[in-house]
This record gives sequence, structure tokens and C-alpha cells, in this order.
Amino acid sequence: MRTGINRQLRLTSRPVGDIKESDFEYREEPIPSPQEGEILVRTIYLSLDPTNRIWMSDMEQYMPPVEIGEVMRGAIIGVVEESKNQNFKQGDLVSGLLGWQDYAIAEGNSGFSLMRLPAPLPCPLTTFVGPLGFTGCTAYFGLLDIGQPKVGETVVVSAAAGAVGSIVGQIAKIKGCRVVGITGSDEKCRWLVEELGFDAAINYKTVDLESAIAQACPDGIDVYFDNVGGSILDAVLTKINLHARIPLCGLISAYNATEPVPGPYNYSHLLMKRVRVQGFIILDYIPRWSEAISDLGQWLNQGKIKYALEVVEGLGNAPKAILKLFNGNKKGKLVVKVSEEPS
Repeated sequence: MRTGINRQLRLTSRPVGDIKESDFEYREEPIPSPQEGEILVRTIYLSLDPTNRIWMSDMEQYMPPVEIGEVMRGAIIGVVEESKNQNFKQGDLVSGLLGWQDYAIAEGNSGFSLMRLPAPLPCPLTTFVGPLGFTGCTAYFGLLDIGQPKVGETVVVSAAAGAVGSIVGQIAKIKGCRVVGITGSDEKCRWLVEELGFDAAINYKTVDLESAIAQACPDGIDVYFDNVGGSILDAVLTKINLHARIPLCGLISAYNATEPVPGPYNYSHLLMKRVRVQGFIILDYIPRWSEAISDLGQWLNQGKIKYALEVVEGLGNAPKAILKLFNGNKKGKLVVKVSEEPS
């Protein structure tokens, strides 16, 4: 057994409404030692994502919920500290779902559970938590595989200043579309238009949303990348075009709801306009991951994609930091820095 402390955050209760810091328990355990075929990974960056809220609930979902008492599930970027697996060596940089803790044992099998990052790194390590990680690939496959945007079409993105939405809009611009972002502050609207190149941005908190959408989308909406559901989806449906496509990525407006969320009230528009709505989970696209990384990496190097990253220091701050995902108090990708990058 290695000497040293492994700090962990474990789920102690299923949130009712907003996530609370009391829903987690801080625990210290000895650093584990890998057995034959295993590797020991030290967490460097922990990704915070809206799907964490789903995992904390016991609702029907795409993965088993995190059980009470378990280490909170989370995607990480880490470094191999010790390996007893021939496919990995000490110093390899990896990503996987290894949880809210300093150290984790991984089996080292190929696939989603653990992926090796390229060596040498072609860009900063933090890029693999954002545009070259789960969020970038979510934007890529959701928009291009399901949304199938065509030159000249209008693409609308909700939660547009978030980690996924901000990349979606930029990819749509690369594909020759008019792009309209919906977000929650004037400052974020300016960032979308002035820095990321969106054609228009709407602060849904300060306008009549249906009127603002109609003004920003005079030719209607061909693709709506939905991250939120709820009243924003309803407003978008009033301007949806014939044969439009709606990649359904998230329903963040409902994740903290304590009562069932009604609607969409404008559901009939889906029928009358023959709209295709398709939900997707990024895990479905793991076999095609390299396809997305290749294109996204090229666009990053060409300066066609920009991203914002907010880094919170310290594993112990994760329970407080995750609230930023739901109160709108962040821009771009949110991560926790757990330990230092290898020199």
C-alpha cells in the first residue's frame, strides 16, 4: 500500500432542488496500490458538467446513478503514477470517469473507461477538458451528425455561452450558417457576438423571447441545438421551419425542478413542420472520437474556434463550484484543478 492521503468527495444524499454542499461528504483514505493489470491515476483536472446532477438523482438515466456513499462520478484528466498494465506507463496522461478524488485505480482497458492522451500534447492540457474533450465532441456530433446544418441555414443554440453551446455556434459558423445564441446576460451576449462570431445573441432574461427570436431569425430556424428545454424550447418552436432538426443535448431547466416541468406547449409545431427531434448521449459516439478530435484540433490551430475556461482551485471546492453550472455564474467550461500538471 502506498503511503499518503487520497481525498475523496462522496455522495451522502440525493439533492432536492438545487445541489447543496451538504449532499457530499469529505473523506480521507490511504492512496490505493494497483494490482496486476491495473494503473494508479492522479487527478489533475476534474470536469464539472450538468450531467453530474443527473447522476446524483435516482431518475431513469443513461448510466446507473451514483449510489449513496460512493465517490461522486466525474470526468478527469490525470497522469499515471504507477502501472501494472502493459498498455500504460508511468507519466502517461489519460482521461476517464475516475471520480471526485485525488487518486483512482483504473483497469487500464481500452475504450471509454480510460483513454490515453496524445504524446507529445499538441495543445495545452486543459484543452482536453474542453474543446478536445467531452464538451467539444458533444458539440461536434450533436450539431453535425444530428443537426446536419447546411450553408445559409439558421442555427439557434440555447445555453450558448456554456462549454457545449459556445463550440456548437462556432462550428455552425464554420459550416456557413447564420448563428443565434440564447444566453442569460448582456456580457455573455457581447462575448458570443464580438469574440466568437455569432451573428446575434439574445438575453432571455431581459426580453420577450418570442419577439426577440423572430427578430433575430427573420427566415425562421432550421436547426435548434437544445441544451435547456422548458420555456426556451417553446419560444423556439414558434419560429421553427419545415423539416427543421433539433439535436436534444440537455434539459438543464428541469434538472433542479422539484415538480414536473410541463410542456412543451407548442408541441404541435413538431408535427405541422415535420421536425426531427433526436436526443443523444456523447457516450454513443466514443468509437468515432478521433473523427471529432481531428477536425476540432485543426479548427483550434487555425483560430476558427475559441474557448473560455474557468478553473477553480482545490478538490474541496467542487461542491460549491458546481452550483455555477445552474445559476449562470460562469462562461465556457468549468473545471477544478486538483493537482499540478507534470513538469
